[in-house]
Amino acid sequence: MRNGETGTRELSLLEDHTFTVPQGSPQYAAGVRAEIPLIDRTLAIARVDWAPSHRQPTPVRLAVATMIAMLGSLAADAIVVAIGTRIFPGTAGYQHFRFDDYAKLTIIGILGGAAGWPVITRVSSAPRWLYGWLTVLISAALFLPDAWLLVRGQPPDAVVVLMAMHVAIAVVLYCCMVFVAPVRRISA
Repeated sequence: MRNGETGTRELSLLEDHTFTVPQGSPQYAAGVRAEIPLIDRTLAIARVDWAPSHRQPTPVRLAVATMIAMLGSLAADAIVVAIGTRIFPGTAGYQHFRFDDYAKLTIIGILGGAAGWPVITRVSSAPRWLYGWLTVLISAALFLPDAWLLVRGQPPDAVVVLMAMHVAIAVVLYCCMVFVAPVRRISA
């Protein structure tokens, strides 16, 4: 529940603890009392409260969003590869730029990310915020295999293009899930 006068929000976790945390400030968790267990504080910061005030997206919308995300991500990958090989001509023919090479991994990633959206909408009252941060964190983690490619001596230009592909996929996936399969208001 929002308190419009003070700019705070009450969060209730596991029904044992209710506390107030300031919203919209860098000190988001500063108002969380220290005696609250670490897991509860972490869940509050992540806005996981197990009691969303909305309904989940419909299965049809999720399926449509997933298909759009798959097709959009594959198209984004192809565009990034085309731009990358134009900017860095030495990367033309790079093994990871073949459609069959990146399509498998893109589809697996999209299915995983699409499966996460209904879970997030079920456990969080701020699913777009949480899904956005998880998308950023997971995308950053996906830079680790790219770093490994650099360590193994792969061309840095090509690896930069692969990293751009990860970012493009993340943007397409996030937009498809939150805009094509949004959470629904509870009817009064």
